[in-house]
Amino acid sequence: MDFLELAKSRYSARKYKAGQVEREKLDAILQAGRIAPTAANKQPNHFLVLNDSASMAKLAKGARPHGAPLAIITCADSDTVWVRPYDNKAVGDIDATIATDHMMMEAQDIGLSSCWITHFDPAVIREEFNIPENLIPVNVLVIGYADEQPQSPQRHDSTRKDIKDMVHYGTF
Repeated sequence: MDFLELAKSRYSARKYKAGQVEREKLDAILQAGRIAPTAANKQPNHFLVLNDSASMAKLAKGARPHGAPLAIITCADSDTVWVRPYDNKAVGDIDATIATDHMMMEAQDIGLSSCWITHFDPAVIREEFNIPENLIPVNVLVIGYADEQPQSPQRHDSTRKDIKDMVHYGTF
């Protein structure tokens, strides 16, 4: 499958089968996050893996994990993140998001489903998992085997803006 086919096949699964994700698959997903590019190669990402029922119950206090057996909280280290000098924009959220996207696509490629969660309470997540102050929770990625019908890869034809409404050449 080429990348565009893979990207079109991915959707946000919100119902998962019981059972753990195999360790080899988890390792592949984490490697995908590890190799994701970061600004100035600062590599500020930290991945908190939650793969037992107690951890998933703690996650549910601050996010909705949709019954997935596995979650990865991607955090950005504010002490090592690159800062753009022109406007002092710390880009840790961007670095963490790129890593999350890599992990999400790797999960899809190896036969798993996922849901990227940004609607979570960072204070609850920080407290439940003892996340140090310098680590900023940016994304939660829940992963498992979907227990629902996958969405059609052709759905983008009707659910996304037309490309002519998004692409500009030379100027706006």
